[in-house]
Amino acid sequence: MMNTPLLDNINSPKDLRELPLEKLPQLAAELREFLLDSVGKTGGHFASNLGVIELTIALHYVYDTPHDHLVWDVGHQSYPHKILTGRKNRMNTIRQYGGLAGFPKRSESEYDDFGVGHSSTSIGAALGMAVADKLSGNTARSVAIIGDGAMTAGQAFEALNCAGDMDANLLVILNDNEMSISPNVGALPKYLASHVLSDMRGVLHELKHQSARVLDRLPSMKEIAEKAENKFKAIAHEGEHIKQSLSLFENFGFDYTGAVDGHDVIQLVELLRELRQRKGAQLLHIITKKGNGYKLAENDPVKYHAIGKTPAAETSGSLKTPVAPPPTYTQVFGKWLCDQAAADSRLVAITPAMREGSGLVEFEQQFPTRYFDVGIAEQHAVTFAAGLACQGAKPVVAIYSTFLQRGYDQLLHDVALQNLPVLFAIDRAGIVGADGPTHAGAYDLSFLRCVPNMVIAAPSDENECRLLLSTCYQLDQPTAVRYPRGSGCGAEISGSLQTVPVGKGVIRKQGEKIAIIGFGSMVQAALTVAETVNATVADMRFVKPLDIDLIVELAQSHDYLVCVEENAQAGGAGSAVLETLAEHGCLKPTLLCAIPDIVTEHGDSAKILDDLGLSAEKLLAKIQAFVK
Repeated sequence: MMNTPLLDNINSPKDLRELPLEKLPQLAAELREFLLDSVGKTGGHFASNLGVIELTIALHYVYDTPHDHLVWDVGHQSYPHKILTGRKNRMNTIRQYGGLAGFPKRSESEYDDFGVGHSSTSIGAALGMAVADKLSGNTARSVAIIGDGAMTAGQAFEALNCAGDMDANLLVILNDNEMSISPNVGALPKYLASHVLSDMRGVLHELKHQSARVLDRLPSMKEIAEKAENKFKAIAHEGEHIKQSLSLFENFGFDYTGAVDGHDVIQLVELLRELRQRKGAQLLHIITKKGNGYKLAENDPVKYHAIGKTPAAETSGSLKTPVAPPPTYTQVFGKWLCDQAAADSRLVAITPAMREGSGLVEFEQQFPTRYFDVGIAEQHAVTFAAGLACQGAKPVVAIYSTFLQRGYDQLLHDVALQNLPVLFAIDRAGIVGADGPTHAGAYDLSFLRCVPNMVIAAPSDENECRLLLSTCYQLDQPTAVRYPRGSGCGAEISGSLQTVPVGKGVIRKQGEKIAIIGFGSMVQAALTVAETVNATVADMRFVKPLDIDLIVELAQSHDYLVCVEENAQAGGAGSAVLETLAEHGCLKPTLLCAIPDIVTEHGDSAKILDDLGLSAEKLLAKIQAFVK
């Protein structure tokens, strides 16, 4: 049973501000206890939220939210913010269908100033708010909270560059925990660590330790003074290093404050009170520990970045030998990548800070010199791949569909126009479930179809995924293989590196009158529907080049055509089919089943697909109504 007497009485930041300052550490402990219990029941982002509890309390204590603006970068660390802003009693619904979003969402609360999900947008958004408030005479203050991982992205530095040259009241809080999802990479984190954090962390830890000893033993004032003097001497000794870090941000036009302990809520309140009164661009550098207060998460913040629901205790009668789940598409890709790399020494793999999520852990272990994590820098990842390809390497860019959007210009300008052999392994294509619309892979077929020289493949099961990866890797041009989140149908997977003909589909079931033209993940649903309506099912394998001969043949031999895909209908695979039919004068009644022109929801993927009319049951009803 939780004991949270302070938190129980906080339903808004106004309630928080009525607490005396000395009660805030107790509130932080209660909020941490509530969060541990809540996320344990629902699953969700975990370690990142534990790391910002004190900061979140301090921000809402000092700033007049929602009049003042708090912009959380990425937003996966916003659970404490949601709890303190009136959504505590709905935390049991987070990331569930019809429940709270896992990220800040403007339509959910007036305290969510900016919708986020992707990284490195906070500084630009908060700057825009600050400038708009200035133009309108509004006295509101704007704060951007960004992690050191997100600070490595170019967009963050573009915003810093702009903000430092504008007369706007903006506070940027650099939450430095040396992590994104994986440990940070690149020169900036090393710079921060070498010039400030290594010694400051020790100082802060020791000061905190000595404070605890004061409470426990109350040693003489002389002893305390001597120890404090020694610590301040250590800080002074590191002054030159701190000056170098300070100059990095001051050269951007920011007044720098830090580095300070991000888990000392009282110190944070005092600093924020002072900073709120300052004019111009300010940067507060805080040091936090991802997973703070929960030892397992502190020791393994990668594993505990996000967690599933805590499993219910099993009774003696329920003990059964668990059935091993089929491999996920991510695991299929990771295994293929290692096998292909063993067969071809030219293969190199690139990820924009998604080693675990994209299935590259084993590859990094086996081929460390051919593995490149470029940080949260999708634009650079794509152009870096292009440069590698220019010199004879065979780059594979492992990237989520939603994040490939951030590198689209580079894909077109740097890869496709030069016809370079870069393979994009596009994970999380289609509906992604609990992460919601900011992470939905609903658009890649539409934005890739128009790119010249591009080959696009969409596997219908796990073995097809391996086949199409092998096929596209062998081509001397830009290619993309897009596959969904999670597991497939459990198809047996070949261990070979066999290829298939490019631009050719296959008939999976022969029927009559109705031909279902399936792309990627929707082929399995099409096969289920076909059993009821005796339809032909074509697994097209490729969206570009399309199997024109097969499309024309199906149009000539059937009365109705149905195109199914887990992508936006506008400009998607179904549109390619209609273009082909029109070009060849083979127009037949054609039903397009795809994601409509809406913002999709978060929640269970099966439920969302059903709402979109893409479950087998809803497809069957659509098709039966269409052919009547």
